Amino acid sequence: MNRSGNTLIAGLLVVLCATACSSDPEPQSPYVHAAEVCEGVFAGDLEKTVETVTGATSFERRPGGGMDRLIETIEKEYASGRNWSPGGDLCEMAAKGSRSADETALRFHIYAPHDVNYPGSAEGERRFSLGKEAVANVRSAGIYFECVSPRLDGSKNRPARIYGGLSKAHDRGDALENLMDNLQIIHSASLAVAEKLECEGDAGLPAKLDPGLRQLPPVSRPAEIDS
Repeated sequence: MNRSGNTLIAGLLVVLCATACSSDPEPQSPYVHAAEVCEGVFAGDLEKTVETVTGATSFERRPGGGMDRLIETIEKEYASGRNWSPGGDLCEMAAKGSRSADETALRFHIYAPHDVNYPGSAEGERRFSLGKEAVANVRSAGIYFECVSPRLDGSKNRPARIYGGLSKAHDRGDALENLMDNLQIIHSASLAVAEKLECEGDAGLPAKLDPGLRQLPPVSRPAEIDS
């Protein structure tokens, strides 16, 4: 083969290599920002709130599909007719470098009727008028709501009682503002679950959480009667 032929082949090889190399995907980072945790549930206005509540700005990348698995679990557990069910995780927000025991998590389950307005509160817990009831303290928050959905056969007469809970939030003190941040996160997640589950009227949850949400008085335990 003459020199011009060799030159042509060498040029083609360079072009092919450049094309192949440029098509190789960038290696995926093992970490994500707040906008990407929990399948993007908090993307937008709540990214900074996620960072505040978790005390982190970078999180471990976790496999997706948590929402679909959770919805399937709720549907099955509701269909069982049980009064209460263990439910499942929506996601875990694992801060970069954190231990598994410290991961802020969002979990949902079917709650028993007596769980709402239950007498006696955990230390520092406050109650709010949201859904059937909402509670929050320095490291957690939860919302009780009811769902009527075409995906839940019989829920017109027996609404699904669903509890969404945030656990292991970063302790920033017991100021009301901090408790409301915790409640903001579980409200957004609960609204996403209600929408995915096709709950009528988004299960009574507002599109935006009112920072002036009305607080409810604590429920006292019944007085013991001396025998």
